[in-house]
Amino acid sequence: MAEKETIVTKMYDLVKYLIPVINRFPRDYKFNLGDRITNLVLDLLEQYIAAYYTGNQKQKIDILHKNNLQLERMRFLVRLSHDFKLFSNQRFGYISGLLDEIGRMNGGWLKQLRQKR
Repeated sequence: MAEKETIVTKMYDLVKYLIPVINRFPRDYKFNLGDRITNLVLDLLEQYIAAYYTGNQKQKIDILHKNNLQLERMRFLVRLSHDFKLFSNQRFGYISGLLDEIGRMNGGWLKQLRQKR
């Protein structure tokens, strides 16, 4: 149970860190790439909260599978932002590290749920 709380907390930390950074994107990128990243990270947070509070294991598994794909999309958008020099190397490293950690936690939660079934 504690792991699920941690994944929500990690996702919350990512949202809290990312949104102010994206708000500083140049206008050319803020309203296309920035909006996509913002919407995706907020959707992920909402989905992890939904998974945490859903009692049905099948629904949890479905949400976590969907989140895996969303995390991969997020990784590509963050990498693209870095390639456009919108994130410094340090910020890119921090964001990528959080995404990798969230991905590992997502996989661990999925594995745990499958073993229960």
